[in-house]
Formats: sequence, structure tokens, C-alpha cells
Amino acid sequence: MYKTILVTLDGTSTDRAIIEHVKQLAALTKSRVVLLHVADGWAARTFGSDAVGPEVGEDIAYLEKVKAEFTSKNIPTETELAYGEPAAEIVKWVQRGNCDLIAMSTHGHRFIADLFLGATATRVRHGVNVPVLLLKAK
Repeated sequence: MYKTILVTLDGTSTDRAIIEHVKQLAALTKSRVVLLHVADGWAARTFGSDAVGPEVGEDIAYLEKVKAEFTSKNIPTETELAYGEPAAEIVKWVQRGNCDLIAMSTHGHRFIADLFLGATATRVRHGVNVPVLLLKAK
């Protein structure tokens, strides 16, 4: 059903909802998983893949830690670190044709907060042509 599931991670506790869900889904569908985090700090937005510093190191370590959870369940998993504005980078990654499902946790903001904070999930789902699975974090 799904050959490749893209799991977007923001490095916060909201990630747990989508991680646990996708572990089960990927096992059932025998899918490959790609874990994508977009570094969006000043250095990442300014220098892109040339950015260095504690933030980038922490992001890489986080992706590897989550990858180990999936591989321990025999789920083929890769990691990707992008740099810049999260929604735009996720859409770019998907437009390359590398997945057939996007899985994201949402923070569950409501109207006013979404206007000011810019709902990444909303921007992604309007910018891609593949299914998007959204799970609201508890």
C-alpha cells in the first residue's frame, strides 16, 4: 500500500504520537520509513547545509535515536536533515517523488494561533499531491 512513508519530526514531545503510530503502520504495510527534520534556526536558514553548531548536532543525534527505534522493529529507515522553513522544505522533499504518504504530528493550535504561528501541517497538505496523515499530539 505505502512503499515509503515520510515522517516529519520537529524534535518536540509531539513527535511521539506519530512515531508510535507509524511504527505499527510501517510494520503492517512493510513500508520503508524516512524520518525528516528541518533545522530552522538562524544558522540553518542562513547557511543551509553548511550550517554547523550545537543545533545541527542535536538534530542529527535525535534523528539517529528515532531511527534506532524503527530499525529495532526491523523497519527499513533512513534519516534526512533539511535546512530552512519547515513547510517549504517538506513540500520540496515530497515533490521529488520520494514518498507515497506523509505522516505528521500536529500541535493542535486553533484558528488564531494558526494565523500567527503559520500551521506547517496546513501548508504541507495544500502543497503536496500525496496523502497526509495528521495526528494531534496529546
